[in-house]
Amino acid sequence: MSRPSSFTPPSWVQARTLTTSRGPFAVLDARPAGEVRGTVLLLPGYTGSKDEFVPLFGAMAEAGYRAVAVDGRGQFETEGPDTEEAYAQSALAADVLAQTEALGAPVHLLGHSMGGQVARAAVLLDPRPFSTLTLMSSGPAECNADQQERVKLLESALMTMSMEQVWNAIRVLEPLTETEEDGAFLRERWLRNNPLQLVVTGRQLGVEPDRVDELAAVEPMPKHVLSGDSDDKWPVSQFDSMAERLGARRTVIRGAAHSPNRDRPVETAEALTDFWDGHHRNGA
Repeated sequence: MSRPSSFTPPSWVQARTLTTSRGPFAVLDARPAGEVRGTVLLLPGYTGSKDEFVPLFGAMAEAGYRAVAVDGRGQFETEGPDTEEAYAQSALAADVLAQTEALGAPVHLLGHSMGGQVARAAVLLDPRPFSTLTLMSSGPAECNADQQERVKLLESALMTMSMEQVWNAIRVLEPLTETEEDGAFLRERWLRNNPLQLVVTGRQLGVEPDRVDELAAVEPMPKHVLSGDSDDKWPVSQFDSMAERLGARRTVIRGAAHSPNRDRPVETAEALTDFWDGHHRNGA
């Protein structure tokens, strides 16, 4: 089964297993050819995977950053147990700390959507391993009402149907607009998710509390809030106000929606590396 160019990593990117104190995690490890200015740990969102970050790897490497994108526990190529406790946010945050330790702290941490909320939890658990934090298309609290309803419908389906049956039902309601190769990859990824992981983390999206003030108190860590100029999971105005409360850099990627990494990868990578470069210029 082939993968489309948008998900297929370049030949110089290593697909490997990251061994940590909390178990193995599938990663894509994109190293620059020259000197490494810093390491970035990338956390995907709900129903996503490490492969979502492939469009950013080239520009990050050119800027001197090693990018390590990870499948979280129960996501795609990382196996997960059939216990709800394994997917509690605190457990996923502990996984991130273990991943960071295995990579060699400090790292720049980036979380997309639900991955941003896991990233925030990891920083609040222990901020010391992280040089900076970027929240990409990840809101201050629970997702909007429409998304909550969609996640509840998905949970109901996952409790009574097989992953294959759910995939077929989703495709009836939302036909794929991607190429045939895109569809093959997306189907493979969906089927390899642990359904309990989707149930538990989906519930978290609907009840996540506002922890922005807690995060703002974590100093002197530089913070960055990045999003597209539209989003169907959180109002863009919430990203604006969250950045203000955090005292964070705010970047809006024009022409991008919930996944700026795929909608506008060049502009997104430039904004990210400029933020990290600023951290280094300031002598941190």
